[in-house]
Amino acid sequence: QVQLTESGGGLVQAGGSLRLSCAAPGRTFSINNMGWFRQAPGKEREFVAGISWNGGSTLYTDSVKGRFAISRDKAENTVSLQMNSLKTEDSAVYYCAADPLPYRTLTEPTTTMYDFWGQGTQVTVSS
Repeated sequence: QVQLTESGGGLVQAGGSLRLSCAAPGRTFSINNMGWFRQAPGKEREFVAGISWNGGSTLYTDSVKGRFAISRDKAENTVSLQMNSLKTEDSAVYYCAADPLPYRTLTEPTTTMYDFWGQGTQVTVSS
């Protein structure tokens, strides 16, 4: 099964920025909604941001609204997450995933709705 690949994580001070990228080698997800999730130690994996298959709709969890921006580049077959004004509570492993059902209307997904999970990229925000 195709696995997505995340990159761009790292260590940053509070208030700083990072840009995460998700690639899909060997397969196009141009007709699938895509999403970013995160999991902090001792916590469940949670939805962060999603983008519809055509890029026309986006969704964010309340805690990142106004700070994070998800985008996709169909030509490059990538999805990005621009994270600004980072807070210590944003520290987590960030995962990219895809909705296996094509052309679905974008709604806030549960982790069980999405597939093709990558290995994740660590984001650490220091105070």
